[in-house]
Amino acid sequence: MPITEPLFQQDAYLRQCPARVVEVAAGGVVLDRTVFYPLGGGQPGDTGVLRTADGRELRIVDTRKGEGGRVLHVLAADEIVPAVGEEVDVALDWERRHAHMRMHTCLHLLGSVLRYGVTGGQIAADKGRLDFDTQDEIDKERVSEAVNALIAANHPIRSQWISDEELDRQPELVRTMSVQPPRGAGRIRLLEIPGVDLQPCGGTHVAATGEIGTVAVTKVESKGRRNKRVYVAFAGAPGSA
Repeated sequence: MPITEPLFQQDAYLRQCPARVVEVAAGGVVLDRTVFYPLGGGQPGDTGVLRTADGRELRIVDTRKGEGGRVLHVLAADEIVPAVGEEVDVALDWERRHAHMRMHTCLHLLGSVLRYGVTGGQIAADKGRLDFDTQDEIDKERVSEAVNALIAANHPIRSQWISDEELDRQPELVRTMSVQPPRGAGRIRLLEIPGVDLQPCGGTHVAATGEIGTVAVTKVESKGRRNKRVYVAFAGAPGSA
């Protein structure tokens, strides 16, 4: 069992939870359970607040992975850390997290339209990008149309779990060339958009593609001899027109 129970893996829509402080480390506060997603897979760590039993509200400015399944809640520098054993309540900056969920799922759709190896990626609250291993020319308008059609179809999104050994027998599931799914826990989470995409992913996602909203591919640029970087943004975001 991990030190911190990752509630976000079972329900990405949980916005807050009660928890107990189990460690106070240099990198942050470790809780026995959390709804906060730690930085990983191109998705930023969550921010929000930690409320103590005596009414203090401490700002969580980042969330990072620690050793042994720990999730480190990074407090603002001027906050007084809670004591080990203290009962607390943590609450997400939900608007920011939900935007990350929408964009993360959008990037899975982008990868399903552009069926190349993925060499990198990054997610923000209003935009994201994927890097693809290809020399091919990429048409922004065509890709935007294809991604928005998948969004409009409102495909459901599901999770399932497989063992390390099962993934070894299906190496084609791993699209990312630079990062491999984390191993050692005995099982790996797959994100499935039926008929569209199936691949390992530990990030947080929306329940159906229609929740993403309209997007636009804003730029395609070459980043080396065999690398195309494709940027996507939500409609109405700066640079999306």
